Amino acid sequence: MKILVTGTAGFIGSSLAHRLIDRGDQVIGIDNINDYYDTSLKLDRLKRLTIREGFIEQRISIEDREAMENCFAEHKPDRVVNLAAQAGVRYSIENPYAYIDANIYGFMNILENCRNHEVEHLVYASTSSVYGAHTNMPFSVHDHVDHPVSLYAATKKSNELMAHTYSHLFNIPTTGLRFFTVYGPWGRPDMALFMFTRKILAGDPIDVFNHGNHRRDFTFIDDIVEGVIRSLDNVASPNPRWNSDSPDSATSTAPYRVYNIGNSEPVNLMRYIEVLEECLGKKAERNLLPLQLGDVPDTYADVSDLVQDVGYKPETTVEDGIAAFVEWYRSYYQC
Repeated sequence: MKILVTGTAGFIGSSLAHRLIDRGDQVIGIDNINDYYDTSLKLDRLKRLTIREGFIEQRISIEDREAMENCFAEHKPDRVVNLAAQAGVRYSIENPYAYIDANIYGFMNILENCRNHEVEHLVYASTSSVYGAHTNMPFSVHDHVDHPVSLYAATKKSNELMAHTYSHLFNIPTTGLRFFTVYGPWGRPDMALFMFTRKILAGDPIDVFNHGNHRRDFTFIDDIVEGVIRSLDNVASPNPRWNSDSPDSATSTAPYRVYNIGNSEPVNLMRYIEVLEECLGKKAERNLLPLQLGDVPDTYADVSDLVQDVGYKPETTVEDGIAAFVEWYRSYYQC
């Protein structure tokens, strides 16, 4: 297939693009290389893709309406995976307009072009952050998520609502994936594992929020990519049992689906740090701090729908996943 993937200089997008090319798909990769974090890492991810046959680079922003229209018209993708977004819970408090531009206006451009160019299936990134103030564990896609605690989460929930509208009005199959704390080689420098590794190796103290009482459903990149591909291949369809008197928020009479995609085995943050210390062979000095504004104490994904519908099966333990990250980090940074 010809698949348009946005965010191909990003962590998940670059890994997904490699896997799609490996199986014989052609990938049109969109990224604007913004400076939210170190652009040299983004460019290095992209270099590994641009040398591959079957990859077409488009250095544009999804917010650029004309550029996006031209890209869809020229390449006519069969399916689309939208991973480009302004990420980060804490940054959304400092720079809220960046989230409206990329996550709302940019996603609108994706939807309109899928509509105008008869795209077979749109898969897009949502986030576990949409669960916000929820405390009922594990998080289920069948629960209503109306109480986000960050603008980032609010924009991602908006994406799900916008996608449903287009599925309903124009019969566009859409699948939203709520990612749960993705980690692994080529990861993001603003994520905990990357920051902890850098600081521990430098001998600097690490900031441990909520006094280390977080639990996170850490999910390894390979498991995430496998789930994205399975979801992409399983085109969303209407739910014939959907009941308007008791509406299910994860399905619809339209070709619309929302899934959790996580490891479904929450790990205490202190255990996560202990595993990292073992892999690095060095203890961390811990600076214990209160819960940060916009953060949630725990995440735990109910992935039963994704297991049932596409055969999703995460297999990577945090011990193996962190070891793989540390091996990559030491090789990449020569340390």
